[in-house]
This record gives sequence, structure tokens and C-alpha cells, in this order.
Amino acid sequence: MPALQLAGIRQLMGGSFYVIYFLSKGYALPKGREWWPVLILSLLNFVLTNGLTTVGLKFISPGLGAIITAIFPLWIVVIGLLRGKDMPPAKAVAGLVMGFLGICIIFYDHLHDFLDDKFQLGIILSMLASLSWAFGTLYTKNQAVKFNPYFSIGLQMMISGIIMGGFSYINGTAIQISEIPWQAWGAIIYLAVFGSVISFIAYLFALQHLPTTQASIYAYINPIVAVLSGFLIYSDPLTLYLATGGAVILYGVYLVNKVYSKA
Repeated sequence: MPALQLAGIRQLMGGSFYVIYFLSKGYALPKGREWWPVLILSLLNFVLTNGLTTVGLKFISPGLGAIITAIFPLWIVVIGLLRGKDMPPAKAVAGLVMGFLGICIIFYDHLHDFLDDKFQLGIILSMLASLSWAFGTLYTKNQAVKFNPYFSIGLQMMISGIIMGGFSYINGTAIQISEIPWQAWGAIIYLAVFGSVISFIAYLFALQHLPTTQASIYAYINPIVAVLSGFLIYSDPLTLYLATGGAVILYGVYLVNKVYSKA
């Protein structure tokens, strides 16, 4: 099944869960200018972030994609500085850098992929996706007080799902809905429920109650979960690189949390 079509159906399905819930509770749809933040965030959070990542992984290895994705917390700091915001505490920055180094250690075997000319397009697309997610995160935090962020995220998913799904049909890569096997539907439903609905409820809650820098370190935990899941489900080997990288990541996360727990 084409990845972009799968991503579109996933977002459309996940967004529909949100929207149906809030409409059933009597919430009104955005009006007039209230749609602008929703449309902008749909572009940043999903169409560009999810779409570019999905396309980028056609050209690079998953390990390299994980390294590039892990730059996201560092983008948060850089963008904040460019906007004239105060520099995060030194220990928090050190924790972010350590977390990224831990990702590089885990995926050490993929570092040389950065030098592969064949991967240039995939690297560029993945970097743009990571940067888009950083801008989307900062914009989400600013807009959360103006319109229900959970309702908004559902609308964003639906809009992006229509765009990405529509694009896969326009470029002729989509397959007929009737041709999608039940295994793919199972994966889509899992991603829609756990990867879209539940995960975004947790992420939005974190953005509302934590500093952006602290909330962003989830990006360092994802690879550890993926590695451990691979070990438990598929018996993938746990190497010295994985153990060392995981320890470095956890220490980096500890430093960031320690700084903000005192604030």
C-alpha cells in the first residue's frame, strides 16, 4: 500500500474520531478567522511534517530518518533564539545535546549514510519535516488558548488526511480502497487510535503544562521504545551501541527534567 495514501487515511480516520466526539458534545466549528490557525497548523503539523517524512523514508534508511527526526528538540532551541527568546538553562541545553548524541550512538551504523549522495533528497525532506514540526509545536503552544487545541488537532488531521490522500490519487500512486488488505486496515486503525488520538492528547497536554523544551524531549524516547519493542516482539539483538546510546539518552532526559522540575 502506498505510504502517503496510508498516512492520509490514518490522519483522516484519527481526525474524524476527534471531530465526531467534540461535535457530539455541542462544540461549534471554528468561525471566520479562527480557521486560519487550524489551516496553518494542519500544514505544519501534518501535511509537511508527516508527508515529507513519509516521502523522505522512501530514499533513506529508517535509522537515518530516526537521527534526523531527533534534531527536533534542538530546532526548538534554535528557533527560540532567533525569535529573541531567552536561552534555556545551560543544563537543559546540555541534556538536549546528550539526548541527540545518544540517538547517534544507537544508530551509529547509519551515520555514514549522511555521506551517501543517493540519500541527499531523503535527508533534505526529513530535515524540512523536522523543522516544520518544531515550528508547528511552537505555534500550537501559542494558539492553544484561543481555540480548543484538542478539537483543533482533530480538524488538522482531517484536513491533512484529505490533502495527503488526495495527492496520492492525483499522482496515480493510490490503490482502490477495496484492494487494501485487512492487515493494512489493522495497522491503520492502530496508528489512528494510538499514534494519532491518544498520543496527541498526551502531547497537547504536555505542551499546555510544561515548557516547550521539556515537552520536546519525547523525541528522544521514541527510538528507545522502538528498539525495546523490536527486542521483545521480533527478538532483535540488543547491542552495546543500543545500551550505551539508551543510557546517554536517559541521562540527557534526566538533566532536562531536573532543570525544569526546579523552576
